[in-house]
Amino acid sequence: MRNRSPEEINSGAGAIILAAGSSRRFGEDKLFLPLGDKPVLAWSLDMFERSPAIDAMILVLNENNWEAGHKLSERYKWTKLKHICHGGPRRQDSVKAGIDSLSGYSVLFIHDGARPFVSEDIINSGLEAVSQTGAAVPAVSVKDTIKVSNGNNIVEHTLSRDTLWSIQTPQVFRSDIIVRAYEQNDEEVTDDASLVEKMGYKVKLFCGSYSNIKITTSDDMELAQNIARKFY
Repeated sequence: MRNRSPEEINSGAGAIILAAGSSRRFGEDKLFLPLGDKPVLAWSLDMFERSPAIDAMILVLNENNWEAGHKLSERYKWTKLKHICHGGPRRQDSVKAGIDSLSGYSVLFIHDGARPFVSEDIINSGLEAVSQTGAAVPAVSVKDTIKVSNGNNIVEHTLSRDTLWSIQTPQVFRSDIIVRAYEQNDEEVTDDASLVEKMGYKVKLFCGSYSNIKITTSDDMELAQNIARKFY
């Protein structure tokens, strides 16, 4: 990952949309399946395109969906989409590729393309929160009771829901912080903020949405279709 000089870190916000996963649990590439009146992936890109807070976007694809992603870009003609790049075998490899392709922005949003219902409220709340600590993640309070078990599936204790949060994307960072986090860590992670936490930065929680679901299984897709009906 290339170091950036201070003069390269200007202003504005860029969004990295991750679409390089294998969709193993779903069974096929869910990002290009129809959701309401457009493919799953187009929902996120449309929202970042419309948002006045976002200045540029990068789309990260894998080898298998490279052609489909380019066709989607040609179809929708997103003016903020500056580049499409190849991801890597791990999520963090794809994030690194996106960061390297999106220089010159002081704030970076990192978003899973499988979360189609990111909203303008979430984007704006993320910008406000990241200004306080340099790192912020959307979250919703956990509704279910969470129990910790031992190796034999025997309950050891019950966690208090008052302090438990379900984390979503887009996660939002000052670009210098997230660049340094990925330079200093190469372990496998599913959450970008965990790398920032290890560096000693405070990560601010801001209000996500229970509608901001991640499509992982066919049941999630059914729920997403119901949510999508509110928009068309």
